[in-house]
Amino acid sequence: MTAPERVEVVILGAGIAGCALAHHLAARQVGPVVVYDPATPGAGATGRAAGIVTEQLWNRWDVEVTRASKAEYAALAERWDPSAYSINGFARWTREAAPADGIAESIARLRSWGVAVAPIDPAELARRVPAGRFSDVRAAMWSPDDAVVTPSAMNEIYAERARAAGVDLELGVPWTAFHRSDGAWEVESRTRRVRATRAVLAAGAWSKRIASSAGHPLPLVPYRTQAAVLRPTPAEPETLPSVHDIDLDVYVRPEANGRILAGDGTEHVEADPETFRPGGDEAFVGHLAESFESRFPGWAEAEMVRAWAGVCTATPDRRPLIGPVTGAIGLYAITGFNGFGVMRAGGAAARLAEVLSAGEGDGSAERLLGPVLPTRFSGPPVPFRPRAGFTLEAGDDPRF
Repeated sequence: MTAPERVEVVILGAGIAGCALAHHLAARQVGPVVVYDPATPGAGATGRAAGIVTEQLWNRWDVEVTRASKAEYAALAERWDPSAYSINGFARWTREAAPADGIAESIARLRSWGVAVAPIDPAELARRVPAGRFSDVRAAMWSPDDAVVTPSAMNEIYAERARAAGVDLELGVPWTAFHRSDGAWEVESRTRRVRATRAVLAAGAWSKRIASSAGHPLPLVPYRTQAAVLRPTPAEPETLPSVHDIDLDVYVRPEANGRILAGDGTEHVEADPETFRPGGDEAFVGHLAESFESRFPGWAEAEMVRAWAGVCTATPDRRPLIGPVTGAIGLYAITGFNGFGVMRAGGAAARLAEVLSAGEGDGSAERLLGPVLPTRFSGPPVPFRPRAGFTLEAGDDPRF
């Protein structure tokens, strides 16, 4: 094998986070940059994501990063693929008393962070989602500026923009080794060796295994989640808002050609990204059918087009791991998004790129990434269970 190539940054993973980071590094003239992935861009969790982008979140950092992502997705889509992004609004509701109090608290909190969110009554919900039945709704909130994105299309835009700017995307070639050697991070494949001053773990559910093999285990748990595309009759307009029933833990967003995409909650057990079942389970499909019968009778007879599963990655406190890895010189992470990687990828990658372009010791990591720095965890990772995804509450263990 030839002598190793010297580069500035190697990124492991060509999902939306890895490709967005490559795009932002190139824009800041950081390089050379190589992106490795044994598959194609977005072949993992990105390509199986729902693509809802909402600011109805529980942490100010998340809101600010998601807002930046929305603006970036809108600009990129306008130039390169207008069908990849649209603003359609997002509604969430409950019929129960405790979550209703949570909605009221959430509205006040989000407004204090500048989020355009407001209560919405059952009649207005019914006007916006005619397929639904909302007479029992106790409380609901509405974000008119939230959006949907086609994750695979946005991933491809980032990949192509990065490639056009000189980033080397090494795709479809599994690497055989990743380790620290002689003051650099080395990636080996069957045909190539790359030595990088800095390496970034952006491999989603595979990040846990890669970090452990490199001697720097991270507190990550991959978990399985499911979604399905259905074809209602009559077809739904693409202006249909994204919605989330808190009690049923079912979300729905519009898809192209009048279809809808629906998903449910987290499986609270660890999954292996190499061996997980990629198809939809009978129990999941049954849960959707029951939910539609009770909440969305207009979709009860919708044709099931396909159902699938993907693997997301949880952290103990539901915040991602972004920034320098504890005790690992030159090793960084952008992973552990707890099912919200597409929402945050653009804004999070921009912040990490700024940290990488600034170098060590200037304080940018704490300023830009403080709440999500991997250094907030110390010692060997301890077992934990994935938490709820679309939740109203802050904290490690939300009720709803």
